[in-house]
Amino acid sequence: MNHRLLRFASIALAASAAVSAAASDLLPRELFFGNPQRAGVKLSPDGKRLSYLAPNQGVLNVWVQTVGEDDARAVTTSTVRPIREYHWMPNGEQIVYSQDRGGDENFRLYAVNVADGKEVELTPFDAVQARITAIDRTFPDELLVSINDRNPALHDVWRVNTRTGARTLAFLNEEGYSGVLADASFAVRVAFRMNADGSTTVYFRDDPASPWYELARFGLEDAATSGPMGFSRDGRTLYLKDSSRGDTGALFAYSIEDDGTRRYSQVAADPHADLADVVFNPVTGRPEAAAFEYLRTEWVPLDASFAADWHLLTNNIEGDLSITGRDQENRRWTIAAMRDNGPIAYYLYERDTGEARFLFSNRVDLEGLRLASMRPVVITSRDGLPLVSYLTLPSGSPGTDLPMVLLVHGGPWARDSWGYNPIHQWLANRGYAVLSVNFRGSTGFGKAFLNAGNREWAKRMHDDLIDAVNWAVGEGIADPARIAIMGGSYGGYATLVGLTFTPEVFAAGVDIVGPSHLRTLLETIPPYWEPLKAMFDRRVGSLEEAEWLDSISPLTRVDAIKRPLLIGQGRNDPRVKESESLQIVRAMRERKIPVTYVVFPDEGHGFARPANRLAFFAVAEAFLAQTLGGDYEPIGNAVKLSTAEIPVGGELIPGLDGAGAP
Repeated sequence: MNHRLLRFASIALAASAAVSAAASDLLPRELFFGNPQRAGVKLSPDGKRLSYLAPNQGVLNVWVQTVGEDDARAVTTSTVRPIREYHWMPNGEQIVYSQDRGGDENFRLYAVNVADGKEVELTPFDAVQARITAIDRTFPDELLVSINDRNPALHDVWRVNTRTGARTLAFLNEEGYSGVLADASFAVRVAFRMNADGSTTVYFRDDPASPWYELARFGLEDAATSGPMGFSRDGRTLYLKDSSRGDTGALFAYSIEDDGTRRYSQVAADPHADLADVVFNPVTGRPEAAAFEYLRTEWVPLDASFAADWHLLTNNIEGDLSITGRDQENRRWTIAAMRDNGPIAYYLYERDTGEARFLFSNRVDLEGLRLASMRPVVITSRDGLPLVSYLTLPSGSPGTDLPMVLLVHGGPWARDSWGYNPIHQWLANRGYAVLSVNFRGSTGFGKAFLNAGNREWAKRMHDDLIDAVNWAVGEGIADPARIAIMGGSYGGYATLVGLTFTPEVFAAGVDIVGPSHLRTLLETIPPYWEPLKAMFDRRVGSLEEAEWLDSISPLTRVDAIKRPLLIGQGRNDPRVKESESLQIVRAMRERKIPVTYVVFPDEGHGFARPANRLAFFAVAEAFLAQTLGGDYEPIGNAVKLSTAEIPVGGELIPGLDGAGAP
């Protein structure tokens, strides 16, 4: 179909969608993409105060309240960009948090006094990234911070006083380590480095005065499913994730005994899934439970006391549970309960009494609404691999002959999981089936499955997505003429691959911060990713393989695009530069192929500010309604209230004319 006919047909679909929307019960986008009421719940070290992220004048900040009291107040004062990560200091008087500027990922660290709001900027450097390396009760007013101010490609470790901001060098990274671990005494005793062959070497020293020695070398096949995790608080045991002794990453302990004997032993394992998480005792630093996730997360208690608590909690609280905070004495816990069709519920658990008290949910406005359920399904690929996937159907729908969105996760060395997913819920509410697929190369399913994705970008990794589409069509779920592909980062790349390598399969594509050419992506990675470059070379392709990178890059196949494309980008993205989006937009315009481009000048690798999220998804749902025929909430003022710039293709989106920012 030529683009003029496609455009004419899309207008007819949009008119039909608008009529449908008026008669249906659409939930506002704000419910899915606005700020949560509360998130990131934690406990103060003494267990007497709750902390969480909540809006303050529309921006997520850290709030603190006394347990059982109605005295909540904001203790941070971010006015533009939301705070997304924070920690209590062991002194119980300060909270440290990280913040970047406009999504550039050059995170600065700040410490704020809870009582009076006095703030200390701990890493006041431009174009420098700071990472928290260690916080421990042994040093109530100090933390270890990794900073790349000396060499942009490498992080040195500094000991920083949170009261004054004074810092002293703790570890000079002159050996090219990509990361380090410290024990409870703040001694850096583990360092790891990626090698030219894609393997990772883990180095260890028994104490700060002892020489380094090689503890483990994980080959390329194990490097992504193995690595050090942390020390017991006495410093005598290091815990690691290790897949070298089987297919899945298991929890292991490397211990130094009283007589100097070194022992390497397995603590917990699952034959179907990699180690996903560990609960460490805050007093001893030893593991109390290990989590493994295949279809859903399952916790394996490793301690009898923990097992009793977990049995009580899981028998009385609905959902997949996790511990979000504990006091230093391990008597009080905050618990998050994840469901697929409702908000996250938070509880305060008193271990001494066995009482779990409901606190609040993260999105009060979702309570009581009829939301869609997410169903795990295992789809078999054409060559026999099990693809753990998640299907969401519109609530109340018979589930047949639906328009569908294939939602592809980023990474690609990551995974989709069961639980509440705002994009799934938003699309299902608009009338779409939504399918997320853990294609080969996804993490969590063992090293064989992950390594099956090596050098398979745009090849068998994409075949898995097509196999999932064919499954949905074969099951009668999806209308083959009304399927879109959508995703961010690698998912954005997969969207571009879908429209260029398999141009007849998808009716439309939504690419969010996706690379369009893998050579230009690798040429522009941040300096601090240089130690990881060997992994890209082996798993994707190296800059010396120009022909190979061309062959798996959508930019080289722009002429094949036949279906509408929407692209979203953050101008300050350090991972996938704006040039990745600009070059495919430019190539499409040169060929007179329609494309709509939305860019946010104050965002990076994704859209952190709620106004920007709401704007992009407003455009996306109008775009999908136009191309697939689903319902949509009119764009209204969503774009005007954001920083969105739409230099190309705004006229192609229904309701967008005149709605773009100047």
